Amino acid sequence: MKQILFIFILVYFSATASSQEKAIQARPNIVVFLVDDMGSMDTSLPFCDSVMPLNKRYHTPNMERMAKAGMKFVNAYAQPVCTPTRVSLITGLNASRTHVTNWTSPQKNSDTDEKDNQFLPLNWNINGLNPEADTERSVRATPYPKLLRDAGYYTIHVGKAHWGPMGTQGANPYNLGFMVNIAGHAGGHPQSYLSEQRYGNMPGKAQAQAVPDLEEYYGTDTFLSEALTLEAKKALAIPIARKEPFYLNIAHYAVHTPIMADKRFVQKYYDAGLDSTEAKYASLVEGMDKSLGDLMDFLKAKGVDKNTIIIFMSDNGGLDAHQRGGAVNTHNYPFKSGKGSVYEGGIHEPMIVKWPSAIAANTVNRNPVIIDDLFPTILEVAGIKTAQKTDGISLMPTLKHPEIKLQDRPLVFHYPNKWTSLTDEAPLGINYYSALRFGKWKLIYRMRTRELELYDLSKDIGEQHNLASANPTETKKLASLLGKTLRERGAQMPVEKSTEKAVPLPDEL
Repeated sequence: MKQILFIFILVYFSATASSQEKAIQARPNIVVFLVDDMGSMDTSLPFCDSVMPLNKRYHTPNMERMAKAGMKFVNAYAQPVCTPTRVSLITGLNASRTHVTNWTSPQKNSDTDEKDNQFLPLNWNINGLNPEADTERSVRATPYPKLLRDAGYYTIHVGKAHWGPMGTQGANPYNLGFMVNIAGHAGGHPQSYLSEQRYGNMPGKAQAQAVPDLEEYYGTDTFLSEALTLEAKKALAIPIARKEPFYLNIAHYAVHTPIMADKRFVQKYYDAGLDSTEAKYASLVEGMDKSLGDLMDFLKAKGVDKNTIIIFMSDNGGLDAHQRGGAVNTHNYPFKSGKGSVYEGGIHEPMIVKWPSAIAANTVNRNPVIIDDLFPTILEVAGIKTAQKTDGISLMPTLKHPEIKLQDRPLVFHYPNKWTSLTDEAPLGINYYSALRFGKWKLIYRMRTRELELYDLSKDIGEQHNLASANPTETKKLASLLGKTLRERGAQMPVEKSTEKAVPLPDEL
């Protein structure tokens, strides 16, 4: 009798363990493919209703392939610069709430805001994200990689991190829930993309932006984007072999400055007549696209592609105001301005989602969405519940049914900082701006002059026709909504030097 009971218990627990193992294996794998400083026009895949002139400049066949196999979002948004977006991505909190409203320096307690004649220095969270430690001037929140890891996911980070400065928890992806970290640190751009320059790690010349962890590629003529891709595939092989669900955060340093030529692709752009800077830039874009294709091919070859969701996005709009070839305010045309701006050129992002087992192929989603939405979306994909408050919503319903129109909600872009010392910042929407997207409408608030602008994006994606005077009712309505939302989130406003009073919220004008 005891033997029969023992065998029964053994069979029961074996069956239970086997059932649990199968359930874990069935959970979707998740890949976030994040590009740095890539605008919506930096691709041969159009994110407008028609092909734009700049789409003809670039070659991104793998973005096109991914869109044909999945869903393209044509109204996707992020913050105007990188760290605010990256913090919002893994916390689900909008920058207006986190107070991480500018990019973080590699040095702790270092303010990256330019000095300004009108406003006092802003007391923003210069030390970025710190999930557990009580670090001064930082936001404390639980990032989703930790929740994924705790739920049994094998979590991998490859590439740019830039969640916080050296000496803080946010500088090290291991503190944010990643089990593997390759090349992620406090730096916000690579010192070099070139293996012959050791990606910046040259004796006596290395700076805080030198890319770590890639010693085996030194002197091999391996461009940085390729090295990161090879390392990502190595890291993925482990959970795939173990049949464990995985999360990969591959965050390319491309296409951030320094703009350097990827020799594999640059000649075609020289031959097309582009100036040296723009040809190099286009080669960075194509090298990034090759990485996307290589990873999709790898997942298919390993037989896990059908149960893997891939989310492609950029962290802010394309660089425009400096260090590009050609005239300012042309690099994201017909969108206005670029990185650092709350105009469409600075916040409108290329976004594609591919998930063969759940998303219909070759679909277009027109719902306005924001980077904050990825936190609740990814957790729902993984079947994880959390009590942490978020500003985003899960996109799962519209991923499965793109015809569903999401309820209009305030998408907020808050930049009470000074990113760069432009002599004529107003036409570009850079420095001390807030903006709101609500349905088809876009409201812009210039803090320097207390001016409001109103645009109907359904008719005017270039934001050329300011309707604030012609439509005061809608302007007032949206100003009230933006003010209310900023107030609820405890958003910071710059303080005037002359009066030591904060700039009024837009509903207080």
